[in-house]
Amino acid sequence: MVKVKICGLSSVETLVAALEAQADFVGLVFYGPSPRNISIEDARPLADLARGNAKIVALTVDPDDALIEEIAGTIRPDFFQCHGSESPERIAEITTKTGIPVIKAIKVREQEDVREAVLYDGIAAMMLYDAKVPEGFKNPLPGGNGVQFDWSLLGTNTDAEPFMLSGGIGIDNVAKAIEVVHPAIVDVSSGVETAPGEKDAGLIREFIAKVKAKGLNA
Repeated sequence: MVKVKICGLSSVETLVAALEAQADFVGLVFYGPSPRNISIEDARPLADLARGNAKIVALTVDPDDALIEEIAGTIRPDFFQCHGSESPERIAEITTKTGIPVIKAIKVREQEDVREAVLYDGIAAMMLYDAKVPEGFKNPLPGGNGVQFDWSLLGTNTDAEPFMLSGGIGIDNVAKAIEVVHPAIVDVSSGVETAPGEKDAGLIREFIAKVKAKGLNA
């Protein structure tokens, strides 16, 4: 059964919608420039609500030690998700410092990008494949741009270990993504929003239902 991560949650209403629909992972974004950014103070009650009901993922972008330690101590996530240019050494360091496993995002535009994942073998707990934005893309973010990459680039490079798929996934194409790519987890953010950072409870429920139905019919 394919699992679901709803990323960039910032309100009790949308978090509850994700939990009631049986999301497996919920993501909290700690990255100031993102429209989905949430303060550690505001994230704490959401994490407490999610704990034991879904895995909590704290998304960061090239975080310094102070941020990592504050998130680890206050939010107590099940995973960190590193969505920047973190080296394998930095991923190992975060895991060692906190005891929390790290999901490493790889941004894909061409085959060579996919091959980068091998550098993190045995270091990151899981790989997440997201889209690298096209040249000239306006106001790009490290993730959550709603851009899909060519899924065929994953080829057989992802056969050995479970991985997470992100990048332009929504209600209309998630079933196809599961059929073509066979990810362990699908990760959605902008695909369940009405505007950047504005999650919609109805879209969250519909997305999760689509994934669960696809799993039952596979």
